[in-house]
Amino acid sequence: MSVKGQGQVQEALLSQRGRLVLWLPVFLGLGIGGYYALSWEPGRATWAALGLCAPSLILLSRAMREAWRPLVWALAVCACGAGLAKLEVWRVEAPVLGFRYYGPIEGRVVGIDRSASDAVRLTLDRVRLDRLAPGRTPARVRVSLHGDQPLSRIKPAERLILTGHLTPPAGPAEPGGFDFRRHAWFEGIGAVGYTRTPVLRIAPADPGPGQWIFARRMAISDAIRDRLPGEIGGVAAAIVTGDRSGIDQPTLEALRASNLAHLLAISGLHMGLLTAFVFTGVRIAICAVPPVALRLPVKKVAAVAALIAGAIYLALSGGSVATQRAFIMVSVMLVAVLLDRRALTLRAIALAATIVLVLRPHALLGPGFQMSFAATTALVVIFGRLRGVRVGPRWMGPAVSVFISSLVAGLATAPFAAAHFNQISHYGLIANLASVPLMGTLVMPAAVLAACLAPVGLEEVGLWIMGQGLAWILFVARGVSSWDGALSYVPTPQTVVLPVLTLGLLWLILWAGRARSLGIPVAAVAFGLWAMTERPDVLIADTGGLIGVLTPEGRALSRATGNGFVARVWLENDGLPVPQAQAASRPGITQMDRGVLATLGGQQIRQVRGKTARDVLGDCGGATILVLTVPDEAERPCLVLDQTRLRQTGSVRLDLADDGSLRVRTASEVTGTRPWSGGSAVSGDRLPALPHAIQPFDRPQTNTRTANVEKPSGTQSVQ
Repeated sequence: MSVKGQGQVQEALLSQRGRLVLWLPVFLGLGIGGYYALSWEPGRATWAALGLCAPSLILLSRAMREAWRPLVWALAVCACGAGLAKLEVWRVEAPVLGFRYYGPIEGRVVGIDRSASDAVRLTLDRVRLDRLAPGRTPARVRVSLHGDQPLSRIKPAERLILTGHLTPPAGPAEPGGFDFRRHAWFEGIGAVGYTRTPVLRIAPADPGPGQWIFARRMAISDAIRDRLPGEIGGVAAAIVTGDRSGIDQPTLEALRASNLAHLLAISGLHMGLLTAFVFTGVRIAICAVPPVALRLPVKKVAAVAALIAGAIYLALSGGSVATQRAFIMVSVMLVAVLLDRRALTLRAIALAATIVLVLRPHALLGPGFQMSFAATTALVVIFGRLRGVRVGPRWMGPAVSVFISSLVAGLATAPFAAAHFNQISHYGLIANLASVPLMGTLVMPAAVLAACLAPVGLEEVGLWIMGQGLAWILFVARGVSSWDGALSYVPTPQTVVLPVLTLGLLWLILWAGRARSLGIPVAAVAFGLWAMTERPDVLIADTGGLIGVLTPEGRALSRATGNGFVARVWLENDGLPVPQAQAASRPGITQMDRGVLATLGGQQIRQVRGKTARDVLGDCGGATILVLTVPDEAERPCLVLDQTRLRQTGSVRLDLADDGSLRVRTASEVTGTRPWSGGSAVSGDRLPALPHAIQPFDRPQTNTRTANVEKPSGTQSVQ
């Protein structure tokens, strides 16, 4: 770089004085995200070097010019972010089940919720499994309850026994997709499964120090549903205690389609409304007594009361990651009031984001963190620009503020919501304008009133008022979700899209000076990459039981039932969700006896289900790729994806290349060898790697499970 260029860079960096602290969570996030993006786990030498890197860089910065110091500090913060992520992985490490288990399951109830299929789920700790050593037993398991179950008799902290199926947490439904294994790792869940047999209680509730609050939460939730029956009671319980087990799927889908599902998550909105109501109420109550108001710092007393109310709400709501994040954000703002500082500033948001990332680095990957900080940051920036600007008469101020807040928050969170949930609610602004004001002026105050009246047995007054407000919100949700064109769907973007988009928008917001406009083309590049997203031509489930082929009409599925979760994920990621039965009726897959046949680029992909069909198959039935739902030891002149192989590789995608070859990509290739991916490894010797590509009409001479096949580079073919 020339002397002139160096001078310009130094001048640009010096112009950012006073704003560099805003970049602290950004570079901390880059380090955390970089660690999770790796496809391999760094060794001890790497971590030792990284541990020396941060202090060395800090010492080095003292010998540098002041203008260049921020760059060195940025590298040090990135190293700290990667280290924090690794420390969290070590801290939450727990045994993961390494095989399919069927038998007695014993444990203590520490969580009750609902699955995507609307079944009640129990999370159990202090787990005991038949003939499994304690050192290999998962710390927690999650079991869905099917059949006729005594759900009303299941209480928190009870010790239960049941007979059920358990498997390791599943990997991505498709290569590069959401990795539930990683999500389960940080929740301490080492196995998931289901039972169809009755659940039996073998010991009464044993709350212990950590479960007493959970027992109280569920007791409050049951009391709310008793007084507000039906879906209104289920939503009220979710808002107050975070318990969603009383909400059925149709209600959830209506709330999602109308962009009102965020009202169920106890996050920034709820914590902000509650603490704002308490802050305002205490302040008005003190000011109503002039002798007291003249002797006390009214604003600070109200801030302390709001902080206490927020802490109580955090405990009663279950302390989820979203609620903890919201409490940290509110706490930072209330502490700013106590210190006579402005509460809503970019510095406060940066501090809150830094605290969240230090305490829970993996939160960076979740939609809750991304959407909440996107919305809060956008609101602070926009309202900062509008400070002192009056739009319309004074009496319209609250209505205008609500409109601007809903519009800005909706636009800020839309890309992240679309990327994670594959849908855009076109009438979400209307639904939020009709619901959020009522949430703040009626529902949350009524919840506080019910809590205040509960000691004297008059909580029904507050709950009745709360129920009226929720009835209106549900009415709005059902109405808006039923409008034509309420939802549109988008495909899942490439992994790089959200990081690039986020960095572009952050540069636009945080950088001071004309160079901030560079964030616009960066964000435009992200949207361009999203628009060029190509979905897999063929997807194969990790069980081998489902195949999906992309056709002009959408993805055709090999089965109308079974593997429903995987089918739904594929169709949603395509941006074209339809019922599984409808996708199975599309042309593109030929149904055969105990299997299916698909053709891509002149090559056949054949699926065979069951041992009998496998044994009578012969070689490969003319297929280039043979998918089997059972293990296979025979040597066949094709690429075999049997049950054993698929347990190792996870889901598989096939894409037709320009040269006519089939490019092979597996979930295990994308996720790599990480601590959370070890639970799905098959026992015995590691199988040879799959080839990257198969050339048209080539036929491997032996089964690749038993052949000595090395992993080729580029697009080499199997000969």
